[in-house]
Amino acid sequence: MTSSPMTAADIQAHLDASPFIAFLGLHCSELDAEAGTLAMTMKLRPELERAAGTGQFHGGAVASLIDTVGDFAVVMVVPGDVPTINFRVDYLRPSTGPHLLGTARVRRVGRTVGVIDIDVTDEAGRLTAVGRGCYGVPKV
Repeated sequence: MTSSPMTAADIQAHLDASPFIAFLGLHCSELDAEAGTLAMTMKLRPELERAAGTGQFHGGAVASLIDTVGDFAVVMVVPGDVPTINFRVDYLRPSTGPHLLGTARVRRVGRTVGVIDIDVTDEAGRLTAVGRGCYGVPKV
């Protein structure tokens, strides 16, 4: 990995500027461009629950966490607009607790496509979902 053209604060500013991402309440909690990792947290709120009072995140919120942390893992390496080409989610267990942690690992960022693997863990460190995203790489 090359040195990061963006800091965690830069990424957080982008997160806060997006109405949808701001609604999700994502927070950039860790950035290590050399290791190719980026992590974001998402707190549970009633609007993100699968059903009222269950304490379980809705699958759509989990998918949004996966897509967003994957997207910004590419941005961490090559700044610019990064469209999602596709992504998949495997839900392994209900995502519960006060917050989730989405950790992206850059597999490869080439000239046109970036491939990112994302793990979602709960507060107890249990793996609740995994994802893989392919993102368009901005021309520099």
